[in-house]
Amino acid sequence: MVEITKAIPPPGPIAQVQTKLKELELGFKTWLSKQSLPVEAAIVTVTSAAQGAAIGAFMGTLTADATSSLPTAPQAGLNPQAMASLKQAQALTGGPLVQARNFAVMTGVNAGISCVMKRIRGVEDVQSSMVAAFGSGAMFSLVSGMGGPNQAANVITSGLFFALVQGGLFKLGQKFSQPPVEDVYYTRTRNMLTNLGLQNYESNFKKGLLTDRTLPLLNDNALRDVKIPPGPRLLILDHIQRDPELVKERR
Repeated sequence: MVEITKAIPPPGPIAQVQTKLKELELGFKTWLSKQSLPVEAAIVTVTSAAQGAAIGAFMGTLTADATSSLPTAPQAGLNPQAMASLKQAQALTGGPLVQARNFAVMTGVNAGISCVMKRIRGVEDVQSSMVAAFGSGAMFSLVSGMGGPNQAANVITSGLFFALVQGGLFKLGQKFSQPPVEDVYYTRTRNMLTNLGLQNYESNFKKGLLTDRTLPLLNDNALRDVKIPPGPRLLILDHIQRDPELVKERR
């Protein structure tokens, strides 16, 4: 009896590129997590600032016309309030270079402080998010020249404003991104599959009710029953055998 199997078409070039990018991103994050705190914070700050600068430059091209209509500093006279208003308008509607600088500072400082807070506190919560946002707002106020006659007070005000906005967005995001009750039982499973690049098989685990509690008990037959191919089965079983916690629970 000849068994005829359907040939599985190879993944397309776009899928291959996406997979490669995910592997590189995962490898970079793994390498970065093993570095010292100063090194990780510096790299995170620089890369985030570069991304922010690119976004700011693009946004600046959209507001270039608005900037050209603003009066120059001498036209504002010597009135401190008028000068402060002019600086604020220029900071918010500047050209590509101005917006690149502003966004670079905001995103870089925010990411750097968040990285340090996460390393020190071991969690990423609303408090850490608000501290990072306060630093981001304070630095933005300093570099953008929005201080006005009382720069110190404006730095604190800007920092508090950024912190409150970030805190509200963090809470709002938590409210709308709560995983279903079902997903609570697959936290370790999801992490394992993601680390192995096999996240597409999470649905197979859920269909077979292979929850986190069953991880130490998994064998080839159980994975075969939920229709996971041989290659991924071997990777999953090898991971379980190498994980000290799962080996301990298995005993």
